Amino acid sequence: MNTPALRRVARLSASAAGVVVSMLALSGCVVAPPLPPVPSELPVVTAPATPMPSTSPLYVPVHPVGDPIALAHSLKAPWSIVQLPSGGTLISERDTTVVREMLADKTVRQAGIVAAADPAGEGGLLGLAFLADASDAAGGTGWVYAFLTSSTDNRIERMPLLGSAGSYGLGPPEVVLTGIPKAAHHNGGRIAFGPDGLLYATTGDAGILSNAQNKASLGGKILRMTATGGVPSGNPFDTLVYSYGHRNPQGIAWDAAGQLWASEFGQNKWDELNRIVAGGNYGWPTVEGKSDDSDFINPFAEWPTDVASPSGIAIVGETLFLASLKGERLRSVDLSTGTTTDWFVHGFGRLRDVVTGPTGTLWFVTNNTDGRGQPRPGDDRLLQVQVAP
Repeated sequence: MNTPALRRVARLSASAAGVVVSMLALSGCVVAPPLPPVPSELPVVTAPATPMPSTSPLYVPVHPVGDPIALAHSLKAPWSIVQLPSGGTLISERDTTVVREMLADKTVRQAGIVAAADPAGEGGLLGLAFLADASDAAGGTGWVYAFLTSSTDNRIERMPLLGSAGSYGLGPPEVVLTGIPKAAHHNGGRIAFGPDGLLYATTGDAGILSNAQNKASLGGKILRMTATGGVPSGNPFDTLVYSYGHRNPQGIAWDAAGQLWASEFGQNKWDELNRIVAGGNYGWPTVEGKSDDSDFINPFAEWPTDVASPSGIAIVGETLFLASLKGERLRSVDLSTGTTTDWFVHGFGRLRDVVTGPTGTLWFVTNNTDGRGQPRPGDDRLLQVQVAP
């Protein structure tokens, strides 16, 4: 539906009325140089998708309120943000292969190096995930999982988290999964534990188009596995493959109903947001974006590649947020209506990952030092913005 109401501009105001979410006081926490001004008027675009009905009568969409502030700065090509149950924060750097810890005063330190990572092109140290020790009520111990590009493949390793907040370290690595196709481009790389307690990973086609439709290949897929890399019950093909026909998915998140969503880089025409179902075929390389072929699942939403290149995603209620690289924007998608809105267009450059922050906030990282962006003073940064109805 393309109505004037849906085309109205989104106005960001720190004093917006109706803010009902309590926010974390952050005075004195900004350690970076002043941020560039945020555009005040940004267009609304309607997603060409079938909306997902809201499951709650209390559901209301949320959106950014006010200007983002910098929590950390001077990161080097950050790729993934992980918030620990203990309150700590870990950030992966693709090219340095360093896992950094953000401290309470918002400075960062080196927690460890993932030695097996061999950066080249878009490969290196990519996604992080954390599995808490079930016996630790405080959530300060457990395993840090890393998706990385080695000299021979893409793989997943895990390392015990050592120490405590402010002085975390990484123990010796254990291999979880090897043999994921690698290349200079299209490595996928996002990992996360789902509400079922299983580990999910996005993998790219590694530039070999046939990988995506070949169910025997780990490339061009979303994988689902146990914490040690085994095939869990309920996988559609009795393998690690959960869905296939993907080109380069780099974001995964679950909504309140437990539905899995994934963002995906297209080639020349359409980037996608997909609702993921077990055994689903998402069409690549036969189709890019929507098609009339009933063998393939159409995207929930699609955007021209020059305004998207979506990487990490996060969900607050039933509002999904995408971090966009080439599009240089944070995009929100109302999953109950299919309406999408662009925020901070060209305000901070390339955005790689977005996660839910402390109550009522989003965190996202810029990615201007990866060789494709135009670094600004203090880049790359971890930013926080308030969200509210």
